[in-house]
Amino acid sequence: MYIHMARGLYYGSYRNPRTMVWNIGVVIFLIMIITAFLGYVLPMGMMSYWGATVITNLLSAIPVLGNDIVTLLWGGFSVNNATLNRFFSLHYLLPFAIAALVVMHLIALHQHGSGNPNGYTGNIDRVAFHPYFSFKDLVTGFFILNNSFWICVFCSQCFRSWTNYEMANPMSTPSSIVPEWYLLPYYAILRSIPNKLLGVIAMIAAILILFSLPLVDLSRIRGNSFRPLGKLNFWIFIVVFIVLMGLGANHPESPFVELGQVCTLLYFGYFV
Repeated sequence: MYIHMARGLYYGSYRNPRTMVWNIGVVIFLIMIITAFLGYVLPMGMMSYWGATVITNLLSAIPVLGNDIVTLLWGGFSVNNATLNRFFSLHYLLPFAIAALVVMHLIALHQHGSGNPNGYTGNIDRVAFHPYFSFKDLVTGFFILNNSFWICVFCSQCFRSWTNYEMANPMSTPSSIVPEWYLLPYYAILRSIPNKLLGVIAMIAAILILFSLPLVDLSRIRGNSFRPLGKLNFWIFIVVFIVLMGLGANHPESPFVELGQVCTLLYFGYFV
């Protein structure tokens, strides 16, 4: 997903007339992150429990209604069985919403066709989606499914944190609460801002700002293929994103906090 979005950023796939394709893709990305987080909580190990506690507690930063929203989400005054029932239901239902959005994504794509590395749009020498791209995507899909089955059967525990093998204990806090790798950049942005409310706003804005790309990119040339400065900015953005991922896995202490603040500014600076 990240590679697909990076390709769209590099080639300017978010620009008119494919703005709707990009916006639907960002919605899919957002719901996928939520679904993955809900699934991460379900094992109810030590890291899952405290990860759910920390992330859901962020909603308490919302003025006036924050604490009530957290209590409603928990189904009590802490993460408990009622919370797991809610999260399991959402974790089961949201993939259907993702599947519907994927269909909408493809329908919107077919309205104007895919872009190309040169950045121009035309109806000459076009390649049909079926059977060329559909067969390529089918092969890729089988490859991903094959790897997923292999991981599930032979390496199901490879990507779990060792602290998640411990039973959840509300009376014992892990020395370091770290989310899964795909959430680390946004977690680093959250921790780089001392104010809780501003940190939550920045973390959410780091994803929602992707919607602004069709508006802020005013260049006459689509994509970065013929824009040297655009290429430089793109690769700086990629490096900053990877650095934020690494910072999110470290303790919030000097110099990681200061470096996270610099990277946060550079992250949002890409969209200015």
